[in-house]
Amino acid sequence: MDGKKRLPVVPSASDDPSCTSRRGFLKLMGQTGAVALLTSCDAETRERFFATHFRELSKDAVERLCRRLEREYREKYGVDFKVGAEPPIPGVTFAYALNLSRCIGCRRCVYACVEENNQSRNPQVHYIKVLEMDKERGVDLTHANAYYEAEEVPRPGHFYFPAACQQCDHSPCEKVCPVGATWKEPDGVVTIDYEWCIGCRYCMAACPYDARRFNWAEPSIPKDQLNPNTHILGNRPRRKGVVEKCHWCLHRVRNGRYPACLEVCPVGARKFGNLLDPDGEIRKVLETKRVFVFKEELDTKPKFFYFYGE
Repeated sequence: MDGKKRLPVVPSASDDPSCTSRRGFLKLMGQTGAVALLTSCDAETRERFFATHFRELSKDAVERLCRRLEREYREKYGVDFKVGAEPPIPGVTFAYALNLSRCIGCRRCVYACVEENNQSRNPQVHYIKVLEMDKERGVDLTHANAYYEAEEVPRPGHFYFPAACQQCDHSPCEKVCPVGATWKEPDGVVTIDYEWCIGCRYCMAACPYDARRFNWAEPSIPKDQLNPNTHILGNRPRRKGVVEKCHWCLHRVRNGRYPACLEVCPVGARKFGNLLDPDGEIRKVLETKRVFVFKEELDTKPKFFYFYGE
């Protein structure tokens, strides 16, 4: 030692990749102090941390954010991405209906969702879980099998119950989020702002439908399987340490298309549309079929309906 007093070394954005997220920024701030960290991180990182909540951004600010994300994804994946921010359609509240009499448990919906929404392949992330149930028992979660293997489906004596985010009006996940990273949009879709999420997983504990997934590792998607057509609150690439879930393919439905899971269903078990349209498919199902909602006793007011009959 030369006896000279030396200043402590402050990690910079280039030294620690975690400085590029709000969560990492908070962690480093606790370790080094605000002044030192603000000095060490670059302008873009500081902008991310001090950014206004997505719901309060101006139209121009949202546009700048989308273009920045497109540049980042292009540099990271070598693919030209489109990050859209299509707003809710006035006069539309989306709803989903699923015919349990038709579903055959083929899981095509599961894998179409994975491909459409840039879900990690390793480790695997699935938004939809298909439960195999005994016909004699009815909808009985204590005897449901999510890991059935069969050469052919449907298997005799069984029926199938696909479950994902129920897009609740009274969403428990929204109530417990400490930073407001999840909320219900005017069209009824419960969304997540991945930039705002701090990965606390309170929402996962609160969700009674096991509909949310946490990225324990950096999501892995082969380059040739990336979907570059994305929405900022939907299927754009996520990072390690954030929660994600089904968002009814926002990038599709706000542009007049159906969710990917519906389009791939080989037996037409799925219906999707505007709950407010008196002549639409959803209202027709609600008015003419035997309909129920999942865990109705919890009063979460889902906009996902199950029904029986042709």
